[in-house]
Amino acid sequence: MISTYPTSKQTILCIDNDEVMLRYEKTLLERSGYAVLSAVSAEQGLRLATICKCDAVLLDYDMPVMNGCEVASEIKRLRPELIVIMVSGSEVPISALTMVDAFIPKLEAIHELLPMITELCGRGRGRRHKGGVRQEDRQRAS
Repeated sequence: MISTYPTSKQTILCIDNDEVMLRYEKTLLERSGYAVLSAVSAEQGLRLATICKCDAVLLDYDMPVMNGCEVASEIKRLRPELIVIMVSGSEVPISALTMVDAFIPKLEAIHELLPMITELCGRGRGRRHKGGVRQEDRQRAS
């Protein structure tokens, strides 16, 4: 059973149809002190985003049925305050980046994922990044 009550840890929802990537993200984030919820489909991820207390969503762009842009759009419609970070192993249209707070190429995730989550969730300096996707993230997406 998944708790919908707040915990002392920040909770990250990971949505990716690649179960190997989900296990990697879960292990990395839990070792860094985060609570992690995982979803193997866009539909499951949207359900969890609406019923569970989470601080951020880590979302793959390339998924069947709904792509990451569609999922991010729906999450932001339902919970506009929720931080959404998109990852992708391929090119992402610029239009997809308008729906998210940050973008990280999968090949760079090993080095950039934790610093980005820390920055956006405000654990490091108590300040949240504002203004959507940073310029350098837009350049890396195309």
